[in-house]
Amino acid sequence: MFVTPSLIVSVSLETLEQIQTEYRSGKSAFERGRYRQSVEHLEKARDLVEKNTRLGGEVQIWLATAYQAMGQHQNAIALCRKLIRHPSLETSKQSRRLLEILEAPELNSNLEGLINIPDMSGIEDNERPIKILQKTRPSTSGSSSTPELFPEPIDLTQVNTQDNGFLGIALAAIIMILSGLFFFY
Repeated sequence: MFVTPSLIVSVSLETLEQIQTEYRSGKSAFERGRYRQSVEHLEKARDLVEKNTRLGGEVQIWLATAYQAMGQHQNAIALCRKLIRHPSLETSKQSRRLLEILEAPELNSNLEGLINIPDMSGIEDNERPIKILQKTRPSTSGSSSTPELFPEPIDLTQVNTQDNGFLGIALAAIIMILSGLFFFY
């Protein structure tokens, strides 16, 4: 026996098991992308379950989602509109959210602004091509340019490390400017 806020419903254990089986099968089929099978199982579960219970609401929300996935937009919208007045607060909230998504205007997109990503699903994971960003530099021999994977290391013996006095001049200039500011105040 199920107790809901608005009514008391009695269901046999055999019927409850059948509802649960159909409900789980419908969810599983949906998650695997088998939307027609999902709708069939969820419709069977919906026909067996008391629609105003929490379980009934869950079954119907999944059914609305399966309708949408199958392209039956009007059935999904009609079911969501009906579920907005469902006694279960959670079902009512979910149906409002789903209805907003279903009734949202469809976005138009042009192919110019999109990036075409090739379908690589037929390639095994270990066979996927690996691309490395490469720099090219002109060859010193005058033939073709060869890709450079790693830049040449810098020879530190060729770098001028002598003090050129810049730091001292900059410090002196800053001290003179600051002392001039204090002198005028």
